[in-house]
Amino acid sequence: MNTNINENFRKNKIRIRLQAYDYNLLKMSCNSIIKTTNITEAKIIGPISLPTKRKIYCVLRSPHVDKDSREHFEILVHTRLIDIYKPSAKTIDALMKLNIPAGVDIEVKL
Repeated sequence: MNTNINENFRKNKIRIRLQAYDYNLLKMSCNSIIKTTNITEAKIIGPISLPTKRKIYCVLRSPHVDKDSREHFEILVHTRLIDIYKPSAKTIDALMKLNIPAGVDIEVKL
């Protein structure tokens, strides 16, 4: 019996993956997704924070001489996961109408 329940949960699931450079934009978009799913009474798990990816770039300060003089720059990519179980048609419509900031990348899997 328990395996049937787990299979139903796996079949009726929406996984939303959010990525952004700015942590505050990511936090605001996660909160808006959670509010809309709570209104439609779907079960939600998350936001689950995944490890932050760091990209480090090394740049020479001068174009010709002083190769030992360098600067390092880094870009941080923050990632969150949200799982929505038993979504209804209202939930999907509300998520489609949701206004998310421009700096947030969204990936939705059904």
